[in-house]
Amino acid sequence: MYKWSDEDLMFRDALRGFIDKELAPHVDQLESGALPPFDIIRKLYSTFGLDEMAREGLEKALAREEAGTSGKPGGGFSGAGSMGVILNSELAGISLGLVASMGVSLGLAVGTIRSRGTLAQKKRWLPELVTMAKVGAWAITEPDSGSDAFGGMKSYVRRDGADYILNGRKTFITNGPYADVTVVYAKLDEEDGVDRRDRKVLTFVLDKGMPGFVQSPPFKKMGMNSSPTGELFFDNVRITPDRLLGETENPAKGDGKDSAKESFAAERIGIASLALGIINECHRLCVDYAKSRTLWGKDIGQFQLIQLKLAEMEVARINVQNMVFNAIERTAAGEQVSLAEASAMKLYSSRAATEVAMEAVQLFGGNGYMTEYKVEQLARDAKSLMIYAGSNEIQVTHIAKGLLGR
Repeated sequence: MYKWSDEDLMFRDALRGFIDKELAPHVDQLESGALPPFDIIRKLYSTFGLDEMAREGLEKALAREEAGTSGKPGGGFSGAGSMGVILNSELAGISLGLVASMGVSLGLAVGTIRSRGTLAQKKRWLPELVTMAKVGAWAITEPDSGSDAFGGMKSYVRRDGADYILNGRKTFITNGPYADVTVVYAKLDEEDGVDRRDRKVLTFVLDKGMPGFVQSPPFKKMGMNSSPTGELFFDNVRITPDRLLGETENPAKGDGKDSAKESFAAERIGIASLALGIINECHRLCVDYAKSRTLWGKDIGQFQLIQLKLAEMEVARINVQNMVFNAIERTAAGEQVSLAEASAMKLYSSRAATEVAMEAVQLFGGNGYMTEYKVEQLARDAKSLMIYAGSNEIQVTHIAKGLLGR
């Protein structure tokens, strides 16, 4: 794959029409945090029939699973296919936070339940999640365990008869303030003789309003402001066994650590499509500005240093787009991208997006520092990609471990 298909381009053009009409007029409200993104996401799904597609796909997949035939429960608009990448990248160019909220709900929350849940659990939570009727969150990060997600995890559950009692705290949780359904990772606190860092991690599904489960108001952030981020508090939350994903502490596919690692890889591949969206928009804005802005009687596009900036943006655009194309083809072929490779994609693309966005601000000069110009928002949003989904420093470690076979 070296270019978008005609079908891809038709979808892109239709999506841009929706963005211009339904999203762009509300960007200021979204970026101020005054307007949560979920109704706009639902309208997007409804406009393109993605909600019905998701519902029908899920129903068929669950029916196959119930009948004992092959097939994974689907039911989302996958970010791994070409149209999913276009959807993510086009939205990222106008409102990165919106696509982050959508991705966490439909990707991480839905994906974890889909891959780890029992048939009954999938029937219970997925129908409303895959259509965005309900909002999902995915909670692993804690105040003292960002990059050390498992070793430093302090949230824990203890058995109480057949039930579990959950205590602890999660932070930086996308959709946390508004989520209807939250996938939560916590350590089992009853493994005698096992170091706390190495104890088993279990995965649970919580619903909004459960006694002892508190969702904080949204944080104020530097960027990605259209995505509500908050803290979750667990104070003796009683969890029945049917909320333990897989309904066993010893699932055949591994414990919660394995589940999270699968999600890490998917999330990091997704960062490349978000980075591509920011690079594309910065590139477009800068080319237009270089043609229209004049100094000393010339448009600034005639100056060699401006040309250098534009050329380097183009190189970054080609490189990241090719990484995305590679991931699309491999996914379509059923080839899994390793965690180390996903980390490499995340590391490179987030750096490229941040560098391009900062150069866009520089190219715009004083105007680029003003909030009325889009490049200012894009620069703030781009920086988040170097931290989001695991800091870039930890990506280096995962890449090296893959190379060294560790």
